[in-house]
Parts: sequence; C-alpha cells; structure tokens
Amino acid sequence: MTFAGQSRIPWTGRRGPLVAEAVVLGALVVLDMVLAARAGPGRGELTSVAVEFAPGVGPVVAVLAVLRRRFPGHIAGLATAVSGLSLLGTAVTAALATTGARLPPQPGAAETVALALMVGACCHRLSPKAATAQAVLGGCAATLAPILRYGTGSPAALFAAGAAVAWGGALAGGLVLRDAEVRHRVEVLELRNAERLRLARELHDLVAHQITGIVVRVQAAHRVAERTGGDTTTFAELETAGAAALSAMRRLVGALRTGEEDLFVPPADLAAAVDRAVPDDERIHLDVSPGLAGLPVAPEVVTTAHRLLTESLTNIRRHAPDAAEVRVLVHHEPPGELRVEVVNDGAARPARRGGYGLLGMAERVAAVGGTVQAGPAEGRRWRVAARLPLEPG
Repeated sequence: MTFAGQSRIPWTGRRGPLVAEAVVLGALVVLDMVLAARAGPGRGELTSVAVEFAPGVGPVVAVLAVLRRRFPGHIAGLATAVSGLSLLGTAVTAALATTGARLPPQPGAAETVALALMVGACCHRLSPKAATAQAVLGGCAATLAPILRYGTGSPAALFAAGAAVAWGGALAGGLVLRDAEVRHRVEVLELRNAERLRLARELHDLVAHQITGIVVRVQAAHRVAERTGGDTTTFAELETAGAAALSAMRRLVGALRTGEEDLFVPPADLAAAVDRAVPDDERIHLDVSPGLAGLPVAPEVVTTAHRLLTESLTNIRRHAPDAAEVRVLVHHEPPGELRVEVVNDGAARPARRGGYGLLGMAERVAAVGGTVQAGPAEGRRWRVAARLPLEPG
C-alpha cells in the first residue's frame, strides 16, 4: 500500500524541524561568539596557542547535532563526537587553569542545546545500553563544562544547573518518544493480527459454503449410485471426508470468534457487496459497471471490496463529516481486474499518514493480491483507489 501525497501543513515534515533547529543553533552560536568577544582576552602564555588551535566547540557540535537528521544511522557516532568534543574543550580549559593560564570565558549555550538534542535522539533511537551510555556521557559533558571552564568560584558556574535541566528534559523527551513509538508498533501489530483473525473467520464462512455445496453434490451422486447399483465406496469416502473437513473448520474458526461478535454473512456477488456497503445518501454519487452481479469473481475479492467501501465511507463520516460530495466508483476493467475508488471533498487537512483504518485496509487488499492508494487529491479532496484481481493468483 502507498499513501499518496505529501503533508501541506507547514513544519510537519522532515524539513520543518531541521530548519528550526538550524536557526536556533545558529542564533545561539552567534550569541556565544558575541559574549566571548565582550569577555576580553585570556591570561597566560599558552592561551594564544589554545585559542589558535582549539577554538570554541560550539559551532562544530551544533553542525553535528543537525546532521543527525541527515544520517539517522550514525546517531551513536555523532553523539560520541559531540560529547567528546565538549569534554575535550573542558579538559583543555581545566589543564590550562592548572598552569596559571586561562582561556577567555567560553559561553556554551549552543553546545548545551546540541548535547541535549543528541541525548534525546539517543534515548529515542538507540538500544537501551547504548542510549544509557550516551546519556551519561552527554550529561557529564553538559554539567561539567560550566564548572570547570568558569571555575567553582564564578557565578557563571551556576549555568551547570541550567545544563542539567536541559539534559533532563532531553532525556525525558527522548524516552517519551521511544515509548510512543513502541506503543504505535504494538497497536499496528494488534491491528494486523485482528484483521488477519477477521479474515480467517470470513474464510470459514466462504469455504464452508463451498464445501457444503461439494458435500451435497457428493451425497446426491451417492444416492444415484445406490439406485443404479454402481460403486458407492468412493462417494461414501468423499462424503465422510467433506463432512469431517467442514466440522474441523467450524471448530477451528469457532475458537477465533468472540461471543459478542455478529456472524458475518458474505455478500453473494459484487452488486450485493456495493448495495450493502453504500448507504442511501444524496451526497453519494455511485458509478458502477453494468453486470456486476453476473461477473465471475472470487468470494474473497467480493468480501474485500465490501470491506474497502465500508471502511472508506466510515472514514469519511469520521474525518470529513461536512463533505458535500462523495463519489464511489466500482468498475470492471478487462481482462480480470476490479477498480474501486472513493473520493470525497471537505478534506480540510490531510489525514494522518498510515492511520489504523488504512493499515487494516492495506492488510486485507494485499491478502488477495491487490493494491490500494490513499491520499489527498486536488481541490481539498481525499481519494482511496484500489485495484483487485477478480481471481487471486
């Protein structure tokens, strides 16, 4: 299944957060540079060498933090580099302080935000062990920097408290996103399992009907053979095997069916499926090919078309209650394909991509070898289009 169309809501795609982060980090880098310039030169002979070869790490870590979105598979390495550069800058400052030299004050707003972003990304994306290691490393880098760079006697060392708050917020945010992602995966898995169970129950209803027909025909042939004196052994065996298969299917699928669930009666043909799924509503314009009732089509495809129409129209009532026009199209396209399409207006904003109803629809269509697309169309419309084989291969 594919979900056509891109989100038109600003700042909801991948570029929105990327641009926002770049702007914020760039502004903080400029602010750090202005504050560092106003602080004046450092003290000691080694200061000029350190300033020449070990500039502030703020701009570098800011770039690395933004790059995590471009290279999501290298988050661990980028996080290690950010924390390592921050700790290196702190170590250089502390080492110079032991010799009596001191670098100019190094404001670290951009560095702190970059560390927080990397900690949040690690807690969200990495394995628990790797995330824990990166969170501890980032926390040490963020909280130690103000203390060792400014000195414990400087009021600026209190910035460590703000850095700790930022680190804690990033840690919590990353864990919340991680939990939400896990919950989403579980919900999707449960939805797919539920849809497959429903398919299994409907399979019983379809196959049981066909097996019953076979058993009835075998019984009739058995009675004819008895009257004409023919060999009845084979017919008896077929009759017994068919009855046993039918009983086994009923026991198996009966275990899958809940007590409060209504028995699903499959539509007899495509025309019946369309009639049952499409309500009598003046807003709905129905366009169907002639002769749907007599079209040879597999029972599971009939059921899938019925479920597809039902789900699409239910989504319209739920997400576009003010829709003034709904077009339903069911066409037979030779040699052996069925085209089902539902288009509605009143889609003020695109539906969430990959909603649970759409996922269930995709699971069902894929089971019969079909394809389905769902997404926004021109004129603030929403379109669901599927192609189903009349006889699944």
